[in-house]
Amino acid sequence: MMLGLKIDVDTYRGTRDGVLPLLRALDAAGVRGTFFFSVGPDNMGRHLWRLVRPVFLKKMLRSGGPSLYGWDILLRGTFWPGPLIGRRLGELMRQTAAAGHEVGLHAWDHHAWQMRMERGGPFFMEAQLRRGGDALAQILGRWPDCSAAPGWKCNDAALLVKAEFSFRYNSDVRGCSLFRPVVNGRPLLQPQIPTTLPTYDEVAGRDGVTQATYNESVLRQLQPGRLNVLTIHAEVEGIVCHDLFHRFLAEAQTRDWQMTPLRELLPADPATLPEGRVVPLRQPGREGWLGAQA
Repeated sequence: MMLGLKIDVDTYRGTRDGVLPLLRALDAAGVRGTFFFSVGPDNMGRHLWRLVRPVFLKKMLRSGGPSLYGWDILLRGTFWPGPLIGRRLGELMRQTAAAGHEVGLHAWDHHAWQMRMERGGPFFMEAQLRRGGDALAQILGRWPDCSAAPGWKCNDAALLVKAEFSFRYNSDVRGCSLFRPVVNGRPLLQPQIPTTLPTYDEVAGRDGVTQATYNESVLRQLQPGRLNVLTIHAEVEGIVCHDLFHRFLAEAQTRDWQMTPLRELLPADPATLPEGRVVPLRQPGREGWLGAQA
């Protein structure tokens, strides 16, 4: 039974402090996954103003946001320009690829994509993808094979922009099966590998889920014979929830779940995949909309 392991690395702190512990844990378990790196400025502190929104404030309090992400993340890029992650920590990205993990592009500016992709339109999205892809290509020595939209912020316009780049596949949305997106009646060549399971920050503190019960709640949702993709975050499972993730790896393996990079979930010929549309969805435990398989 296959479980696709997607690791999002959103911030400078997550790259600096969370990637190496994850690499060690995965290596000890004999597991490889897919890391999606943010490579440009870490301006995540600019989300601070969103605390005035009740939904976002409630999420931060419920999931323990400051303890999960650190006060330096909450202030990063607010009073001074955020550091360029790839420039300072590119060696960790090369080390991840050298360890046998798949490495893809998450973002140039994670915060900017989440907050501006709709009103910025295709020109903004093309510039963000170009800068991020070029920066990661310089670090790795090759253009990345895959990408994943920050915060699952993906719509038809983003899909069309991504189609102009040489990504083998994207993991931009939530859903339940592999598919080829259809935009304006035209199926695109790049398949989507959606995330099928909720993330820690979406469920912690909701419906009785605690640190003690989180792993079991995820394992209960795995479906043999179906697509299963779990997204973890270097800022969470790589740092403050690292022991929790250690236990998850062990428990999943005792139940015969084989964790794998996302690329291993694709068929030999992606053109055989079913077609589908991407629509906006309100995900419980997450503020705003995200892209989802219809």
